[in-house]
Amino acid sequence: MIERIVHNGKELALLIRHSYQKDGIEFFTPGTYSQQIGYMNRPAGYVIPPHVHNPVVREVQYTKEVLLIKSGKLRVDFYSEAKNYLESTVLEAGDVILLAYGGHGFEMIEPTEIIEIKQGPYAGDQDKTRFEPVDALEIKIRGAKE
Repeated sequence: MIERIVHNGKELALLIRHSYQKDGIEFFTPGTYSQQIGYMNRPAGYVIPPHVHNPVVREVQYTKEVLLIKSGKLRVDFYSEAKNYLESTVLEAGDVILLAYGGHGFEMIEPTEIIEIKQGPYAGDQDKTRFEPVDALEIKIRGAKE
């Protein structure tokens, strides 16, 4: 299953749940994203021809992160670019999330292993602005019954 977290017409995050499956190839991100994410399901014997990637100058203005949840369970809290809390969702082992815009925070529900992929080089303190998390009493889990 694919989920998109959108606020004011801007995609904050793209979730690929561990249950997602499809034959062939599909890219979920627009060509304008500085971090691309796709899915491939190919049969035995399928060949991807050898290739090299050409040097192309690109300009990256916002860091986009891809997280692969290797094990465990965590909650992701989504915030607007103005740092206002919007909603949360729970990720489990095998889920993948692309964090595109806005803010985000995490709380581990179980011991969790995460593989993170993002652009570099890391800009240190210039790379992010930290702020106070949402109060636990205000958490709204996406898709949860009230």
